[in-house]
Amino acid sequence: MKYILLFLLFTVSNTFYGQNSDEMENPFHQIPEYPDNYDSGNIVSRLIDGLGYRFYWATKDLTDNDMTYKPSDDGKSTLETLEHIHGLSKTILNGCQNKANIRPAEPEEEMTFEEIRLKTLDNFMAAREATLNKTAEDMLELKIIFQRGENKNEFEFWHMINGPIADALYHTGQIVAFRRASGNPTPPGVNVFMGKTKE
Repeated sequence: MKYILLFLLFTVSNTFYGQNSDEMENPFHQIPEYPDNYDSGNIVSRLIDGLGYRFYWATKDLTDNDMTYKPSDDGKSTLETLEHIHGLSKTILNGCQNKANIRPAEPEEEMTFEEIRLKTLDNFMAAREATLNKTAEDMLELKIIFQRGENKNEFEFWHMINGPIADALYHTGQIVAFRRASGNPTPPGVNVFMGKTKE
């Protein structure tokens, strides 16, 4: 029994050798393997994979100096941009789960940068899982819903692609540019084409 436990410990330690807890806990440090087919849901899921991967590396190891950087006096800081992406991630997840976005949104408890980052990544992961393997017919059932009191507005899911998902990609690119300007460029080895990072 002792030798079995030693073998298991050796196997686990070798499996995760060189990986920190951030990488083990956040699957977007690399894009998951792609699906077997191009069904509608898989395409949306893969699009969110690309967003999650970009966001993961754009926000990895940001410093306090990065957080306060803004391109101009009236521009948004990196932290404010992160908060906006977090809000978009909730809209994306709600749309992928056919849940309403309640307006005005209830204020969240104040979060640290790491908490914002992890919650955003979690939302992206839940959204990609919600759309994975959905058929075209399944996707037709998904709506973007905004509700204010008794008033409810519904939009076709098409708007999710050119709206919140594209917007989140756009702002993630801003973070990449901001951290470069504040002297902390994204880690080398990030390959957004392959979705893998050489460290």
